[in-house]
Amino acid sequence: MDLFGWCRKFLLIFAFCLLFCSFSIFPTFTLPANASKLSEIQQRGYIKIAVKDNLPPLGFHDAKGNLQGLEIDIAQRLAQDLLGKPKAFKLIPVQNRDRISQVLDNKVDILIARFTATESRSRLLNFSIPYYLDSALLITKNTSLQRLSDFKQRKIGVLRGSDTIARIKYFIPNSELVGVDSYKQGQNLLETGNIAAFAADGSLLSGWVRQNPQYKLLDIKLSTEPLCVVIAKGLQNDKLRRTVDSAIANYLETGWLQERIKYWGLPPSRLLDATVRK
Repeated sequence: MDLFGWCRKFLLIFAFCLLFCSFSIFPTFTLPANASKLSEIQQRGYIKIAVKDNLPPLGFHDAKGNLQGLEIDIAQRLAQDLLGKPKAFKLIPVQNRDRISQVLDNKVDILIARFTATESRSRLLNFSIPYYLDSALLITKNTSLQRLSDFKQRKIGVLRGSDTIARIKYFIPNSELVGVDSYKQGQNLLETGNIAAFAADGSLLSGWVRQNPQYKLLDIKLSTEPLCVVIAKGLQNDKLRRTVDSAIANYLETGWLQERIKYWGLPPSRLLDATVRK
């Protein structure tokens, strides 16, 4: 008998004894705090998933207002596999600043919202195996720029305060960095020719290429950033985490995840592909 079953049996016996002794009616008790999170989700009948709704091609609204993207596909597939029925999910759009609190405050069951697994974050949260390996890339309109050395003495746009700044300084120390306050501002500078390239996460820049075929993504990865499903820590969440891990491993093994990555125009996640081939 698992922990949940044992606790349920104990509480039933305890409640019956109290009822027998006092002849009073006690209110219906709730699930014990240490019950399996997966069991709670299955009893509820749907899973609450935090996602992005403004980050194509990972999560965004289409022309009809429906959520779509790679992470939306993963969310829907996980819900189907965890609960065995279609549409057994509630997608909750979330801002970057609220992602951690949504999980820690138990407002969502899992989060799939372009969240990178890092050592510091792992002290607070559990991560699934990666479903995508993102990386910092360069995007340009100038097809003659193909190597990192081609960007010496050229202007490269970066988002102020982003981790990409350190990577550009390391790999292209002689470039001139141009800080911007938004991705939209960076795209405008690129479009008007005020910068030779813009550096950011490949998952974001692939959305630019999807909308602007004249842009070119350089196939040179400046970092490796594993994107994972986020789950709260705690023994009660362990079965959910292991089930999610197993599902993602299956998506990789069967090629379903690679097909969705290609469909949404994301740069290939080569390390994941290599893992599957082994």
